Amino acid sequence: MRLSYVSVLTLALCVLSFASPSTAGERSGLKGSEKFIDSLVAVMTVEEKAGQLTQYSAQWQGLGSGGRLSPEQAEQIRQGKIGSLLNLLGAEQTRSVQRMAVEESRLKIPLMFGYDVVHGYRTVFPIPLAEASTWDPAAVELSTRVAATEAAASGIHWTFAPMVDIARDPRWGRIAEGSGEDPYLGSVMAAARVRGFQGDGPGTPTSIIACAKHFAAYGGAEGGRDYNTVDISERTLRETYLPPFEAAARAGAWTFMASFNEIGGVPSTANRFLLTEILRGEWKFEGFVVSDWGSVTELRQHGIAGTQAEAALAGILAGTDMDMEGSCYRDGIPQLVKEGKLPMSVVDEAVRRVLKIKARAGLFEDPYRYCDTAREKAAILAPAHRASAREVARKSIVLLKNDRSILPLLKNLGCIAVIGALADSGNDCLGPWAGAGRGEDAVTLLAGIKAAVSPETHLVYEQGCDVTGISTAGFSAAVNAARGADAVILVLGESASMSGEAKSRSSIELPGVQQQLLEAVHAVGKPTVLVLMNGRPLAIPWAAEHVGAILETWFLGVETGHALGDVLFGDVSPGGKLPVSFPRATGQIPIHYNHKQTGRPSQDTVLWTSKYLDLPTTPLYSFGYGLSYTTFAYSNLTLSSSTFPASDTMVVTVTVRNTGSHRGDEIAQLYIQDPVASITRPVRELRGFKRVTLAAGEAQTVTFPLTRGALAFYGLDMKKIVEPGLFRVYVGGNPVQTLTADFTLQH
Repeated sequence: MRLSYVSVLTLALCVLSFASPSTAGERSGLKGSEKFIDSLVAVMTVEEKAGQLTQYSAQWQGLGSGGRLSPEQAEQIRQGKIGSLLNLLGAEQTRSVQRMAVEESRLKIPLMFGYDVVHGYRTVFPIPLAEASTWDPAAVELSTRVAATEAAASGIHWTFAPMVDIARDPRWGRIAEGSGEDPYLGSVMAAARVRGFQGDGPGTPTSIIACAKHFAAYGGAEGGRDYNTVDISERTLRETYLPPFEAAARAGAWTFMASFNEIGGVPSTANRFLLTEILRGEWKFEGFVVSDWGSVTELRQHGIAGTQAEAALAGILAGTDMDMEGSCYRDGIPQLVKEGKLPMSVVDEAVRRVLKIKARAGLFEDPYRYCDTAREKAAILAPAHRASAREVARKSIVLLKNDRSILPLLKNLGCIAVIGALADSGNDCLGPWAGAGRGEDAVTLLAGIKAAVSPETHLVYEQGCDVTGISTAGFSAAVNAARGADAVILVLGESASMSGEAKSRSSIELPGVQQQLLEAVHAVGKPTVLVLMNGRPLAIPWAAEHVGAILETWFLGVETGHALGDVLFGDVSPGGKLPVSFPRATGQIPIHYNHKQTGRPSQDTVLWTSKYLDLPTTPLYSFGYGLSYTTFAYSNLTLSSSTFPASDTMVVTVTVRNTGSHRGDEIAQLYIQDPVASITRPVRELRGFKRVTLAAGEAQTVTFPLTRGALAFYGLDMKKIVEPGLFRVYVGGNPVQTLTADFTLQH
């Protein structure tokens, strides 16, 4: 045994020696092999194995600056007790820390550096909820491709994104990080993000490892309160919350992150049904699972573990391979193995998963391949990257209202009043989870308007009030500015710090005294454009009734001002559609388009039906809704057959015509309904969409393939089935205003 151990150790140390360039060929040949991984695991101590399953954060230094390594962490790296770090940024710094691992530790195993690259690295793109408003997976893939290029050049190997949680409660602050309420749209966007981050495959110098999070159903937190319990049926879990995760896995995501919440009494970090039976068993996922920040330790707060060691045991047996920002695995695994409570084989399998991803990322071949200061300097905020950010931002804007064609505004107006604290805030343009972004990089709305209008146009800016403050002292100046203007651009909503993690709100109306400011400025009677900046749907019924033009812009990133200037003044017609419904009031939440029908559907004139006494049951603005500066008409809806063909694919075609006077984008949407089934089905289900650009008067035939799989659902026995019978197809620019056709699915 002694000789065998020494022999394997010698082999592993030779393979892992990076000091000599002459061994590069050997490393290249063995870097991803099972033999290489097995030989490495065979010579590791249990403490070193636990180290590979442990991730710590560098000490945080503030927005855009990353962190710094502590002396204690440096020593743990040298001892092989840390396998991954997060929040350490920059090519120079990551190279320095990597050198500790590969030159000063016993086995010279490289570190993996992770960071929350959610919607851009330094070139910050629109928040994911905004990017979902593009309904354009190519735009989303472009966004994440740019983000990966910049992050990889700065030494980052791994992003904790995409967040693919379905969210139907806008009180939940993290709705900003996902793609909204619909499983189909969410699945398409999840796959696009994985493709963008991972590019030609991790290991290439412009790609990073994607991590689908938060697995699973985190967006269903009770009361919209972050970290809260989720209590849903398995049917709801599988049909609503899991599809985007499966899409991410099928697209090749190499890592998953377990969510904070519990489902049915089992926290996700310790949920073997999720992490092993579904993820690895059903979906054949071969990567590794990381906990969320401290969520292994938090199994004690959940009440399913009494000690750190018990928490470690529950997590690793369920299938959570890496402990993020916790000492449960580092301290607990050696103890549990020694006591015979944890088989070494379970530890070894988790270590193999982590090492395989490091090998696939090319870190054993060249641990410094991502630490390139020259490439970092060239990539960060490159002109082409900013141009892409501007393009995606323009596509993300949704026109909610445009009475009397207030928009687009003329560029040569005599005077424009710009009002609102958000109009000139670079930090707020970036939104939450803004990577390494900096407020000074951002073009504010005010700056964008200045760049867009003629030199003769006079701009007057007044803050009016703070975003959340209660002072009305600035109202008078704002109203006077509006009186002297030819048009008013009123920028209201939320600050970036009001969205994201731990940013739940009990009310989604405009915060502070912004509603009073809106009413005061509107009373002046000037043409007014309301520009919303926010990370969640807001309840704005008064604005919807009284204000002439409303743009939903979310948080658009570094090119906010330029993108909005393009749209406000007509260089680009807005073409985005909502990825999430806007309720009329907080009391309507949760609200979503693909609800189930009840035995007593809502009827305005009948009391004993499912409705409110004081509000309609419909949303203020539905999922899929969005206007343009032009108009579109749908015609000639055609099915390739009135019965579903044996080929398993039906072709649905429709003609879309631009019937207005502006060039514009339209998003054609295909929905289905199964009116009678053994399990109740939603009133509409999105099954296809396509964004098309049409010149004035131009028409285009849009084609949708519809497969049998699109008609499937989970039956009484929780197995997927496709039942014969009548199906209905709806095609249009939103789920309400559609053309309709029927077909029959035969046995």
